[in-house]
Parts: sequence; C-alpha cells; structure tokens
Amino acid sequence: MENNKELFEHYKFEADKGQEPLRVDKFLINFIENASRSKIQQSTKEGYIHVNGNPVKSNYKVKAGDVVTVEYKNPPREHELIPQDIPINIMYEDDDILIVNKDAGMVVHPGFGNWEGTLVNALAFHFKNLPNMGDDSRPGLVHRIDKNTSGILVIAKNEKSMTIMGDKFANRDLNRRYLALVWGDVIEDEGTITGHIGRSLKNRKIMDVFPDGEFGKHAITHWKVVERFGYTTLVECTLETGRTHQIRAHFKFIGHPLFNDEEYGGDRILKGTTFTKYKQFVQNCFKICPRQALHAKSLEFEHPTTKKEMKFDSELPEDFTSLLEKWKTYATHQN
Repeated sequence: MENNKELFEHYKFEADKGQEPLRVDKFLINFIENASRSKIQQSTKEGYIHVNGNPVKSNYKVKAGDVVTVEYKNPPREHELIPQDIPINIMYEDDDILIVNKDAGMVVHPGFGNWEGTLVNALAFHFKNLPNMGDDSRPGLVHRIDKNTSGILVIAKNEKSMTIMGDKFANRDLNRRYLALVWGDVIEDEGTITGHIGRSLKNRKIMDVFPDGEFGKHAITHWKVVERFGYTTLVECTLETGRTHQIRAHFKFIGHPLFNDEEYGGDRILKGTTFTKYKQFVQNCFKICPRQALHAKSLEFEHPTTKKEMKFDSELPEDFTSLLEKWKTYATHQN
C-alpha cells in the first residue's frame, strides 16, 4: 500500500445519521452510477476504499456519520480522461461558454466503471484546455443532468466563466425550466412542492422527500400544467433549488411519478382503465420513450463576460414528441 500522498480522492460520501450498518461494497454500489460490486471489492483489496481516512475491507459495515472515500494512485490508466470523437449538439458557442442540448442516454461525466462514452469524453475531444476546478474528470462542467434526462447544459470554456456560472447555479441566479410528463390528472393548474430531499434510507440509488426536514436538503419545485391527457399531465417545472433527482422525487412524493421513470415507480400503469387495449397503448408508449419523460427545456442567465441576458430554448427530442402525440391522440378519442 502506497502512502496517502500518492493517492488522490475520487469520491467522497458521508453516511446519513439514519444509516443502518451496511457493508461498504453495498453502500458504494448504491452511490456510484454504473459501478459493479466486483470492481468495488477489487478496489478494497488494493487498498483504495477508505472509511474515516483508513483503508477497509469490503465487509466493513458503514455506520451513521462515517466518511467513505475512494482514492486511487495518480493517475491509474483506466481513470484518465479519454477524448472521444462523439457528436455534440451545440446550440450556442462563444469564447466563454457552450450551450449543449444533451441526448437522453448519455452520461454527463465519467465515473466508477463508466469511463468512456460520456459528454465529457466528447468535450475533451472537441475542445482543448477546458477548466476543471480541481476535478480532472469533469472539465467545463458547472452543473449536470441525469443520464436519461435530455436537454440544456452549460459548459464553461475558461476559469472565469466556470467560477461565475458555478456561482449562478449555486445561488440559483438563473432560470431553468423543464418539461415533464407525469402520471395522473394533476388537480390544480399550478403549484409548489416543498420538501427536503435526501438519499432514501431504503434504496440508496434514489432520493426521498422528507417533509419534516429530518434528513436531506431544502428543496422547492414550482410547476404549472401545460396540457392534460386524462391519465397523464404535461407540466412545466421551475427549480428554486437544484437537488439530485429533484423533479423526479418531488412528483413521486405528491403521487404523480414521471412517466416511465423506472427508479421512481413510473414504469408501470398507475392511472387509467383495465382494458387490454389501454394496457397495450401504455406499453407502446413505454417503448417509444424508454426513459423518464423529462427534458431540460430552457435556460436564462446573465452572460459571465458581456452581462447580456441570454435565453436558450431547446427542442423536445423525438422520443418525447412522439410520446406526447400518442397521448394527445388517445385523449382526443376519449372525449
């Protein structure tokens, strides 16, 4: 085992105060996207998994308050950022920023066991010397969206822009709007969902809402109805905070999970009839849009250098538009 000065910290997680004792390999697989248990166990054998600063074996049980870090020798080959010639849908570019319309299914940045094929791999190929703010695996990134969420992302092209844009996202000094298709006929025309969001105490891969604030971080989502289809509703969401899976967790909390959101229970028929024809219709909808129906639609902010007000609006991807067309047709035939 090398001394700690020859290692660099790649992941860091602090166990919530409600954490029940759990093997460290099982704990990490719930936090690190696309990780495999065998790779995590191999990392523990090689001394790269630490708890409270000390290397542990894979059977170590993580307890409330433990700080778990994954630290590697610098730089192991598989963790080097590999530039890849992957197409990027660039909506806007100047000397300071890029606006990208990300496809659903593309992971934003490399991670444990998932070091290639990401947006950052593509950025590294198409753009040189993007700033990284201390993390070589995430050059240019000032925020992220989920793998299966499509839509707008801002990329910083220099350190000044990264600092300014990072502050804007941290302070919510911008306007982000999302479109989501949710299960059910939402009663009100608009509203606000408030509730702390934190890791689920039962399933660490997802987030839960803790309305009493006993866990998690304060989160606010504003929404309004765009169109109703009877058994589903298209809503526009504006985020006052930016928590992981915020829209997905908040709408599950109020009983309206996102359509085909596998992790939050939206991938089964939650509203509608028992007719076989309807069940087949919904299954066809799942095939058309094989992911959560969520798109980062628009973004408004003050340019980090020119101070000009910038407004960007992205087109819905084909899977989302086809899904909406099917629901519109279905709803029309029911009236």
